[in-house]
Amino acid sequence: MISFNVITPFPAMFDNVLNESILLKAKQKNIAEYNIFNLFNYLDNSSERIDDYPFGGGEGMILKAKPISDAVKDIKSVVGNDSKHRVIFPTPDGQVFNHSKAKELSKESSLIFICGHYKGIDQRIRDEIVTDEISIGDFVLTSGELPAMIMIDSIIRLKKGVLNNYESAKKDSFYNLLLDGPHYTRPREFEGNNVPDVLLSGNHKKIKDWFLNQREEKTKKLRLDLWKKYKSKKMEW
Repeated sequence: MISFNVITPFPAMFDNVLNESILLKAKQKNIAEYNIFNLFNYLDNSSERIDDYPFGGGEGMILKAKPISDAVKDIKSVVGNDSKHRVIFPTPDGQVFNHSKAKELSKESSLIFICGHYKGIDQRIRDEIVTDEISIGDFVLTSGELPAMIMIDSIIRLKKGVLNNYESAKKDSFYNLLLDGPHYTRPREFEGNNVPDVLLSGNHKKIKDWFLNQREEKTKKLRLDLWKKYKSKKMEW
């Protein structure tokens, strides 16, 4: 089982996301557990703030170190100190998240997400506690909850038993460095547009070759960076 542990000032944001679709199935199958820790619960008193002004001046507020540190300690006591914990801080100045990173993280037993807000978190948390600083792209969001949700979803679907057909995940975009290809379902004709004949031929080899060609052409057109990596890897195969 993989344990997802999230530290956030706004735990209600996760209520629906973790209780729908694939994420819910993973929990019901005991493949994953989700633990949400409210950062406000780690204040010494109710009048205290979770953030403060930055030393040296400047705009924005910084989440304080102690509540986050106490929350991480609490998670380790709940999940178990013997578990290996990867502590992830979603941040736009981190390593860009991709399929390879999702596969790597899916092999872990415990993931801790620290959801930042405002200007960020105290650097000492990043230096001493965080193991992975991860960005979901070159843009800035209000907080770390949405990136955490995106990463959890991407990671959990790679665990065996979560999807009804695990082989389906192997045909997704970025698996083997290719984007996904086109998909069709009934009816055969829709507003003058027909399903490609090859998909109705029953010739599985032709269908497989057609789908691979579609993926290659799409990757070459839209993601030249991936296409170059794919061509280089294909030469090794």
